Amino acid sequence: MDKACILVVDDNAEIREIICVLLGGEGFKVIEAADGAAALQTVREKEFDLIILDIMMPGLNGYQTCLEIRKNSNAPILFLSARTKDSDKTLGFSSGGDDYLAKPFSYNELISRSKALIRRYQVYKGKDNKREPAKLNKTSSVLTCRHLEINTDKEEVRSDGMLLELTDTEYAVLLLLVRNRRQIFSAQRLYEAVWDEPYYYGANNTVTVHIRNLRLKVEKDPKNPLLIRTIWGKGYRCD
Repeated sequence: MDKACILVVDDNAEIREIICVLLGGEGFKVIEAADGAAALQTVREKEFDLIILDIMMPGLNGYQTCLEIRKNSNAPILFLSARTKDSDKTLGFSSGGDDYLAKPFSYNELISRSKALIRRYQVYKGKDNKREPAKLNKTSSVLTCRHLEINTDKEEVRSDGMLLELTDTEYAVLLLLVRNRRQIFSAQRLYEAVWDEPYYYGANNTVTVHIRNLRLKVEKDPKNPLLIRTIWGKGYRCD
């Protein structure tokens, strides 16, 4: 795996230093930004494999920064915040975040979450040639499902020919469901397959928000989804 580059965005210099030491010790290259504006400038100048983003910052807060980052980058975003209400997490995922870790955080959990997000991002972006997504169809790089067309070589998703802007996580969820059409994925199974880490309390909300955001982009009528169906009491299925 290529040496991954991580951007840490937090107005607290001490927290930035701790994260830099922890992740630097794992062999990652870590760059710091003290606020949202500095983060946006850095993202425009350099490509990252992970962005760790605080929420409560002066100027642009984490949610606003995330929305702006998503205009230029699909790199996974890990929110790091003392705000732990479900509504805060939902807002974070809705703004384009991939995962959420509460302060004060466990050092081991920060490292494991970071590695999982980076690993998945590098696999789906083709940066890690040692691994392939499960069930890869080697005879065709194009998958179709109703009005959707997924080009796995270019990692492009089109709806009736129109290119859709999906985050890395949304793309991974969609690809898994389309490649396994009519199979039911529980929230736990879906989370462990896409996020590549053990299921934990609260992960169900993470899956729910990502499914909702994905439907807003791929369904003709998100309120009456025909592509990504909810099988009540069981999970989700692509029809």
